Amino acid sequence: MGTKFDVTPEKQASVPRFFYNQLTVKPVTVQGVSLVGKTALVTGSNSGVGFETSRQLLDLGLSKLILAVRSEERGQTAKKKLSADRNLSDDSIEVWNLDQSDYGSVVAFAERTKSLPVKEKRAAQGGPSRITIVSSEVSAWTAFKEKESFPLLASLDQKNAKVDLLDRMMVSKLLGQFFLSYLASIVPPSVVIINAASPGSVHDSDFNREHDKTFSGAIAKVVMRRLANTAAVGARMITDAAVNHGQETHGEFLSFQKIVPLAPIIYTAEGKKISEQLWKETKEELAIANLEEILKTISQ
Repeated sequence: MGTKFDVTPEKQASVPRFFYNQLTVKPVTVQGVSLVGKTALVTGSNSGVGFETSRQLLDLGLSKLILAVRSEERGQTAKKKLSADRNLSDDSIEVWNLDQSDYGSVVAFAERTKSLPVKEKRAAQGGPSRITIVSSEVSAWTAFKEKESFPLLASLDQKNAKVDLLDRMMVSKLLGQFFLSYLASIVPPSVVIINAASPGSVHDSDFNREHDKTFSGAIAKVVMRRLANTAAVGARMITDAAVNHGQETHGEFLSFQKIVPLAPIIYTAEGKKISEQLWKETKEELAIANLEEILKTISQ
């Protein structure tokens, strides 16, 4: 563990610690940062935390915003809302289609990004590019039963398997942290600063929209309104991670606007093995996108 934390990974993973922070920490609005001349690409940006992060980036003077969304119609609605009461040119906000469950859509989206300023114009940026992944404290709350089942992705994709959807969500966040840690180890922070941040618990996003329709979900929603943040407050933590920090956050996780340990398993020998396996399988899965060539290009 290279970074010095003021809490151990095990203490950071404590459920009571999370709820204590959720109830007592008020994330501050990001100020004093100018994004004039910058371009940002925000996925899931037509609602919830993604939408509010987009709003906050525009508030900081962002010159171009790409809304990456599955629904063109909802994206255009979001663009209209974000443009309201702003003196923006029509091309300041663009809506691009992206369905992350469709590899063809992902590849087409990646090809389209080549129209944006990239490596050959990096010197004019005044610093490295940034990638901020939306993560969660729940990544440390799963037993991750599939961790000994290689290949990993196949074990998670078994048809007709009995799945606890809440645990599967936690596993997905843990895999995201494994991916973050490995990717940051091979991409230099001088090129791209890659970090992750949690928006905390949010009560007015569409994240749990299906569960909210159930009886238990309706009850949970009432409780969440008392405990959780609005999407606008949660987005402050994503915006902070994206624009407010330097290379010290490369490969790191921010919780309540503070660098904290990733899930404890990531720092173990077992975690290292899982991380390497996940990376191997991800490269194979994304061979269609020529991932190896992309990494060679940006790592030079």
